Amino acid sequence: MKRINHIILAGLLAIATAFSLPAAAGALTDYAENKIVDATLRGQALGAPVTWYVALYTVCPTDSTAGTEVTGGSYARVAVTAGLTQWAGTQLAGSTTASSGTGGTTSNNATISFPTPTAGWGTVVCWGLADAASAGNLWIYSALTVNKTINNGDTVSFSAGAATFQIDN
Repeated sequence: MKRINHIILAGLLAIATAFSLPAAAGALTDYAENKIVDATLRGQALGAPVTWYVALYTVCPTDSTAGTEVTGGSYARVAVTAGLTQWAGTQLAGSTTASSGTGGTTSNNATISFPTPTAGWGTVVCWGLADAASAGNLWIYSALTVNKTINNGDTVSFSAGAATFQIDN
């Protein structure tokens, strides 16, 4: 699995009553790696999305495969706009100014809430960031360190500061 020196999606997925699921180290997909190489070294536009879509998986993606995303039961990816107010600067969790820190870490500044399941979603084992509400391209994914079965009526969300991304540390 390719990594940018420990891209860590150390997120906590809070489900139902006070359950939290820390995520293991994550990875960029081949798609994202190619976009970054072309943008930084080959003079091409990165084409980073203006909105990210948080997805949940019952089978983890890999750098080159899609995995199995949750379907049915009112499941939908959750849109989070790319911007200073939505994602913390690298200097401090919750910050809303341009990054100036040295740790390469950012996190979500607000809760990311999924629709309430109207049927079981299965056992969620991974999550990721895609560039479209459906289909599109997966850029980043991460395995959860504790799998969680999502049942009808559960509350599924990442609390503010829980979806943490660390690059180059």
